[in-house]
Amino acid sequence: SRTLLEGAVLGTQKISVPVIFGVLTTICAFVPMLQGVGTSGQIGAVIATVVICCLIFSLIESQLILPAHLGHQDVKTEAGEIYLLLVPVVGILLLEFAWDVSSYIGLAVGVVSLMILMHAFSLSQGIATRLVRAQERFSEAVEAFINTRFRRVVAQAVSARYTTLALAFVFFLSGLGVIDSGRLPFSFFPPLASDQAIAQLTMPLGTSAAVTADAVLYLEQSAEELAETLAAQFPDAPPVTHILSAVGNQPSSRGGGGPGGSGGGSSGGGHLGEVTLQLTPSQARTLDTRTIANLWREQAGSIPGAVELKFNSSLFTVGNAIDIQLSGENVGELREIAAALRLKLSSYPGVIDITDSFRSGKQELKLSMKPEGDAAGLSLAQLASQVRQAFYGEEAQRIQRGRDDVRVMVRYTDSERRSVGALDRMRVRTPAGSEIPFTTVAEADLGRGYASINRTDARRVVSVTADVDRSVITAEEVLSDLSRGYLNDLLKDHPRVALSLEGEQRQSGEYLVSLVFPFLIALFVIYALLAIPLHSYTQPLMIMSVIPFAYVGAIWGHQIMKQFDLVAGIAMMSILGMIAAAGVVVNSSLILTYTVNRLVSEGEALDDAVVNAAVTRCRPIILTSLTTFVGLMPLMFNTSVQAQFLVPMAVSLAFGVTFATVITLLVVPAIYRVFEDIGGLITGLRSPAVATESTV
Repeated sequence: SRTLLEGAVLGTQKISVPVIFGVLTTICAFVPMLQGVGTSGQIGAVIATVVICCLIFSLIESQLILPAHLGHQDVKTEAGEIYLLLVPVVGILLLEFAWDVSSYIGLAVGVVSLMILMHAFSLSQGIATRLVRAQERFSEAVEAFINTRFRRVVAQAVSARYTTLALAFVFFLSGLGVIDSGRLPFSFFPPLASDQAIAQLTMPLGTSAAVTADAVLYLEQSAEELAETLAAQFPDAPPVTHILSAVGNQPSSRGGGGPGGSGGGSSGGGHLGEVTLQLTPSQARTLDTRTIANLWREQAGSIPGAVELKFNSSLFTVGNAIDIQLSGENVGELREIAAALRLKLSSYPGVIDITDSFRSGKQELKLSMKPEGDAAGLSLAQLASQVRQAFYGEEAQRIQRGRDDVRVMVRYTDSERRSVGALDRMRVRTPAGSEIPFTTVAEADLGRGYASINRTDARRVVSVTADVDRSVITAEEVLSDLSRGYLNDLLKDHPRVALSLEGEQRQSGEYLVSLVFPFLIALFVIYALLAIPLHSYTQPLMIMSVIPFAYVGAIWGHQIMKQFDLVAGIAMMSILGMIAAAGVVVNSSLILTYTVNRLVSEGEALDDAVVNAAVTRCRPIILTSLTTFVGLMPLMFNTSVQAQFLVPMAVSLAFGVTFATVITLLVVPAIYRVFEDIGGLITGLRSPAVATESTV
């Protein structure tokens, strides 16, 4: 008896309260991500901002715009419904096949013209009739299934509610078992492969550009040999397209980044070099970038005299996978420990590009005073000044020549400055004015200084860094094994040395710590928001108790997708997807619980109300899960470089929502009845005490 508009308004009013509060709880779950620190915090804040804005606008659309559309529906013919169905189809065709603006316009005009012709000659009526009839038959079959078989399953789950909870708990433990077994490793950022493999070469400071160029040429030749080998293996689509070499700098380097850096470059120097392999897009080749980089590493081997040779293939990193910082006062002791750590790390399979931050500087003369020099009244500063004057020179005066100043330098002749042995013939002037041989008052040792001296809290630091092949081992596994004994024993032998984890480990630790307090506040706010529409302090706990099951569903989703090599393990983006999945579960559970409360208030028996609420919400919950999963499938199975970062989040959301559908429809009704049982038990325990008091 109601019009479309009245029905739309009434339907919206019935579920508006739980929908609004459900969206608010999801927003609260994402708000803490706005408080994250570091690079990870910036990424999380961007994602959280987008999600929150989408949730707000979707809430406005569902409560104000959608009811208006449903209430003023002009589609009265089956053909009209077909035209509405063609709108998204046309959009997909345009996005898929239009390669420029002109083709986009041409394809759009062609499709619209076809639709007009079909309508003019009534060609779409028959198609529309068949499609609508098929949709009606499918809808009737789904309704029949829900009202018969699904109703019986829910009734059995509620009747055997403690068995249902036990099975749910077993499912929860299975997810924890997957994590504890190590089959699904955790890495803060997943290994995102770029379309470039880069070899970065560092020679000793002071090495001439010609020597570095020879080493770079060797790397380039090994890259060409690898490219030829791969081209022979894959003649239809050779993986390597270009090879770029650089001497004097490392263009791809940037702090904490990899090949996908902004190209800010590093400080130049003749001792630096780089070779880049430009690869075909990841969708067009069988070998992944890391495999190609590993093959190149094996092909090139080591470079004689090189301080460091690293092969990078990651699109993005927030730091070294393994970065152990040693701090102390004695540089020699730090270098000794760093060498021991490098040797230990090399014993782990899959640990690659092991190096430390100690860099030798240019050659230098180290002067030391003999007792005879002290007796002559010479200081080390005076001695160094005279040596500098002899070999570098001292400015005596400046002569004006036109517009230029010409400096006149006084120093030894060229023949006397060509060899360090000239020091043996040098005479040093004492404060008394006499001259004595250099060898009488001092000694000179030829060595290398430090390229740089790094300090933290006034203590010298040396960092030992390494990368890992995550298909073999993870950084977390390596560091966990080191922490169980080796590092403690090392520090016991060197009590004056301190150790800390830097790089990716520090970034992830700081990020997670920064989220602890905001998430605790968010959980309290979510509890309060759930308590308002439910008018209960216990039912919010019931709803929040199903959140871990969404996480377990996401874990199993990662385990399944790992078999297809689409994910390597749990990552930060996986956690973001779990938060989104938890929001969907809370929304569905809130609406289901709200519906049970409404049916009970209308006079239905508790068991009937629980079953009827699950039956009523079954179709929309399943539709939500299916549309979410199907909508995320293109992203989950996308192998492009651009999509790699988002795949873990899509997997968490898709599988978390899918697994949570069963939890919402079967476990939530069982939990509802268990809470009622507990409430009845507490009431029963209180009743005898009240009765005894009234009798007395």
